[in-house]
Amino acid sequence: MIKNNAVYIVLFLLIVSCKQNTSKGEDATTGATKWVDSLIYPEETHFKNIRQITFGGDNAEAYWSFDDKQLVFQSNNKDWNVNCDQMFLMNADETFKDHIPPMISTGKGRTTCAYFLPDNKHIIYASTHLGADECPETPLRKNGKYIWPIYDTYDIFVADLEGNITAQLTNEKGYDAEPTVSPKGDKIVFTSTRNGDIDLYTMNLDGSDVKQITFELGYDGGAFFSPDGTKIIFRSSRPKTEEEIKEYKDLLAEGLVQPTEMELYICNADGSDLKQLTDLGNANWSPFFHPSGKKILFSSNFESERGFPFNLYLIDIDGKNLERVTHSTTFDAFPVFSNDGKYLIFSSNRNNGGGHDTNLFIAEWQD
Repeated sequence: MIKNNAVYIVLFLLIVSCKQNTSKGEDATTGATKWVDSLIYPEETHFKNIRQITFGGDNAEAYWSFDDKQLVFQSNNKDWNVNCDQMFLMNADETFKDHIPPMISTGKGRTTCAYFLPDNKHIIYASTHLGADECPETPLRKNGKYIWPIYDTYDIFVADLEGNITAQLTNEKGYDAEPTVSPKGDKIVFTSTRNGDIDLYTMNLDGSDVKQITFELGYDGGAFFSPDGTKIIFRSSRPKTEEEIKEYKDLLAEGLVQPTEMELYICNADGSDLKQLTDLGNANWSPFFHPSGKKILFSSNFESERGFPFNLYLIDIDGKNLERVTHSTTFDAFPVFSNDGKYLIFSSNRNNGGGHDTNLFIAEWQD
């Protein structure tokens, strides 16, 4: 969540993807055998099969409806008549190679982080459209370092599946975005700068009863509830030294954060019993609970020397038994399990013809 697009846009500038044949062949980067017809690397034993959903642009942050029949996702595919990220709706069995899915955001401003509400008839998402009709600029570097913009015009809205906004849940000054909904159907967790830092908050589905649940200096974001709604997993970049703190505060004053050093944290749904889950280095992010509630699936480049590739990893909620799940040479991230636990949707640079497109893939999951 957040402007995660900035991460893989940066990666696009760095990554030279391998050309792929239409049958079994070799990865030009590693020489590893790849089963291109099924889109699965031989080592990816958790995937029973896989299906590519989109075929162009940057597609990410796809989330299932509570009944697993539909998904909402963000895309900037120029062939779909958008200039920056907007929200699109799809049925779970669809693919979009020759037609355009329905857009259910306004088409104005920039949007991020849509999520279904329990009625399966509405979504929440963050948008900058009240600030301006145009797409806000997306700075990627400052002083030679990668950055994400934290737009202070982001607010969180409710919309029906025809794209009509039915409610505005936040109207505080500053960044309000990255909302996700508890599987219990009672709470939303989101990220906000309303207190001058970047912290996590919860609220009811109607925007009432807002409570701050993280308090330490640093960026806390991309939060998700556990399957039973009792815990929250999120990513954080928490500065420690005087130099790190100054750099963090200086960037925040400009509406920016630096995402290259992030670890995962876990806490109870009210913010209590906060614990650091990973201590791997580099960027550990886009975490999501395994259906069992006992493991976390997340994206990381901690094994990478040059910032890429990003792959998916599993880890127990006590920080033990780290396991690599994907074996891409480029970028795998944004993993989200269906509510019934049978399928995983994620974003990947695999099978993009050597270009920079990030597409959605649905894998049938097997433990």
